[in-house]
Amino acid sequence: VQLQASGGGLVQTGGSLRLSCAASGRTGSSYVISWFRKAPGKEREFVAAISWRSSWRSSVTDYADSVKGRFNISRDNAKPTVYLQMNSLKPEDTADYHCALDTAGNTITRIADRYRYWGQGTQVTVSS
Repeated sequence: VQLQASGGGLVQTGGSLRLSCAASGRTGSSYVISWFRKAPGKEREFVAAISWRSSWRSSVTDYADSVKGRFNISRDNAKPTVYLQMNSLKPEDTADYHCALDTAGNTITRIADRYRYWGQGTQVTVSS
């Protein structure tokens, strides 16, 4: 399984960006894809997650309190790709963003060590 993250860039406070995480290989019919971010001098933190199962009509999502109401995670299973729409960006959102895949099931976890597959980072910089 491989993950390809893209969409980062430089944006002003209040702006928007959309990150993409394209999965390839055997992701299975039940999985969780999450976004984590790492800022210089800070610990890696959970941002958002989406859980999907082929028998479900809709996905289950989870958001960190710091991004709730501003970020939206969604999926396109036809590709399959997960998107992170980031609105009302703040300087404190500046970080290297990574997507991660858990194929062990469809229960969302915020623990990074539980994710087996990781994409490369995409840098998000929000200027004040």
